[in-house]
Amino acid sequence: MHVVVLGGTSFIGRRITEDLHARGDEVTVVHRGVTEPPGWVDCQHLHAARADFAGVAADVRALNPDAIIDTCAMTRADVQAVLPHLPDTRLVVLSSMDVYRAFELLDSTGATEPVPISEDSPLRHRRYPHREHSEDYRDYEKLHVEPRYVERGGTVLRLAMIYGEHDPRRREEFILRRVRAGRRQIPVGPGSWLWTRCYVGDVASAVLGALATPAAAGQVLNVGEPVTATMSSWTRQILAAAGHDADLVPVPEDVLPADMWTTREQAQHLLVDSRRAMDLLGWRPADPSEAIARSVRWHLAHPPPDADPDFTPDDTALAASAAA
Repeated sequence: MHVVVLGGTSFIGRRITEDLHARGDEVTVVHRGVTEPPGWVDCQHLHAARADFAGVAADVRALNPDAIIDTCAMTRADVQAVLPHLPDTRLVVLSSMDVYRAFELLDSTGATEPVPISEDSPLRHRRYPHREHSEDYRDYEKLHVEPRYVERGGTVLRLAMIYGEHDPRRREEFILRRVRAGRRQIPVGPGSWLWTRCYVGDVASAVLGALATPAAAGQVLNVGEPVTATMSSWTRQILAAAGHDADLVPVPEDVLPADMWTTREQAQHLLVDSRRAMDLLGWRPADPSEAIARSVRWHLAHPPPDADPDFTPDDTALAASAAA
């Protein structure tokens, strides 16, 4: 199979490309040329910014690809720049669980959406969910991406919170920075929140499953782990995978360090039901304990260059807990 991957050189796209190559597919990656891993897999590269995709569209069509995977369609403009130029072939696009109404109700003190969240659960009322938090995501809106791909018969994969090797967001770093510093007491909130996660390798296997399943054309599918541990349990799993012995000390939420926010109390859970993808694609995620161990080993071996060395907020929170 010849597969074109749009944006396939970092994190999720990188893993998809590597897994396609490992199974013997011919892969062409279309990207800006900014993040091209050295000594990487042997695949063809076409360099173009997404807004300039029309300039390489003829090259893509000439490849006569069996499938195209779009890993980085974030905005309406991203779709308009690419989709009209794609040949009629199998399409898969990555989306996010942030399209659901439940995501909009995080931090809400009022009504909540029932969980688990299925593909038929209500979608957000408001648009541009990250605009107030990041100028880089000002125009981000997966609800502007999904319909156009579905109209073309594409498969939309709504991803849970993704972790794993090469994760630029370093999802486990809230614990691993304390592991590296040898901290033996870690301040935490209640940690009862449920937020479905998924290992990056399992996302790649879901994508490959979608490519192999004609019945997935035009479908929207959730992709996340089938059983979700609480944030407190996940925190302990990370510590265990790191081989680090530390006490998780409950502290008042008003002194909880900012980077420990995932252990706060949340009325709205983000628990996602992925049974439709499992049934349709025959997709089976890896054992989370094994996936977490692989991810933790990689991140411990590749620490961020800008890790925060200041644990004053921890000490303040621990002192408040001791005085309570």
